[in-house]
Amino acid sequence: MNIKKLVIEFVTVFAVTLVTVMLVAFLWNLIGHGESIIDWETSFRFAVIFGVILTWGKSREFDSK
Repeated sequence: MNIKKLVIEFVTVFAVTLVTVMLVAFLWNLIGHGESIIDWETSFRFAVIFGVILTWGKSREFDSK
């Protein structure tokens, strides 16, 4: 797997995870606490972690073939 595919995979996973965690955090705070805020720190942390781990896992999958 070349660098371009790795970067595209990371950016895709990062974006999907960021949007998903932002939405969940927003709804959690809105429903549970009555405040319409987004926890940006947690959203970015999860996006980076999942981006790195899932991209690494996918690159290992291609390496084993």
